Amino acid sequence: MSIELQPTAAKRIIPIVAARSIASSGWRRWRLPTQFAFFALFVIAPIFDLFRYDLTAGHAWFLGMEWRLGFDDFSAGRIGALEIGANVLVRLFLPLLAGVGVFLFIAWKWGRLYCGWLCPHFSVVETINRLMTRALGKPSVWEKEALPPWHADGSPRIRDARWWLLTVPAAVLFALTWAVVLLTYLLPPAEVYGNLFNASPTRNQAIFIAAATTVLSLEFLFARHLFCRYACAVGLFQSLAWMGNRDAMVVGFKRERASACASCLPDRASACDAVCPMRLTPRNIKRHMFTCTQCGQCLDACSEAQRDNPDGPLLAWVSGEAARQNEAGFRAGGLGRNTRESARE
Repeated sequence: MSIELQPTAAKRIIPIVAARSIASSGWRRWRLPTQFAFFALFVIAPIFDLFRYDLTAGHAWFLGMEWRLGFDDFSAGRIGALEIGANVLVRLFLPLLAGVGVFLFIAWKWGRLYCGWLCPHFSVVETINRLMTRALGKPSVWEKEALPPWHADGSPRIRDARWWLLTVPAAVLFALTWAVVLLTYLLPPAEVYGNLFNASPTRNQAIFIAAATTVLSLEFLFARHLFCRYACAVGLFQSLAWMGNRDAMVVGFKRERASACASCLPDRASACDAVCPMRLTPRNIKRHMFTCTQCGQCLDACSEAQRDNPDGPLLAWVSGEAARQNEAGFRAGGLGRNTRESARE
């Protein structure tokens, strides 16, 4: 009998061990470099014609090559309807569907990895979060209460209003950068940067940059979390794909050791809640973590707070059967208790 039970037990342990090995091997250390690298790619892609649409030339660029569908030739009568239809199918719809398919499969299996590990907007969100926390004691002006006065390692969290002198200019500078870069995706980068270098942008260029900088500055300062949670279509479709897979990777919570959360920080404060850039409660059920970006900061905070606990952290990435068991535990009665604890904290 014992021999028959061993494979079943091992099968349930495998996903948990695999998720822990990812965390312990230092994969999350690569998140900041990947964010920085993708932001740099976002900036330089138009410069090297890696990807952009040129309104002046009337065609797209991809990997340094002109990407045309042939509408000019069709209008001039050089190609027929059958050929233009084939061009649209082969050069537009098929590559688009393939790219979207791969993107959604990654989200279906691992969640909003693009948001947490690559997105140039989310890297700005996290940067402003950190600066605003230093200036205000909380990552958003809309939060009712300040964060706990301790970091996950027990060190004091210092609040200094002088950080506003860096927070606001940083938000405006990021907004200006985004505005200029977005313009280079539509107009020749040499023209845009050349005009800015000579302080002689065209009227339309100046209006676009001024308007985009103003809107993005306000968004970065006051609505960056709202945009990521409710307005970003890229994030929304990732979350929908992720929610459709019960075996997808989630942040698993060891509810049988929930009492250890009471000693996480003084006054029953929660280290994992404090570090979440999307302002979620990581110990909650998956559908309440709809906008989780899989950044892993809650896992790092839990590991740090429980560093002296011989049983290890209470949070870990889990997938497969372990993810199903994690959700089943909430349905079995843990949801109400954990929701009340999160609300109280």
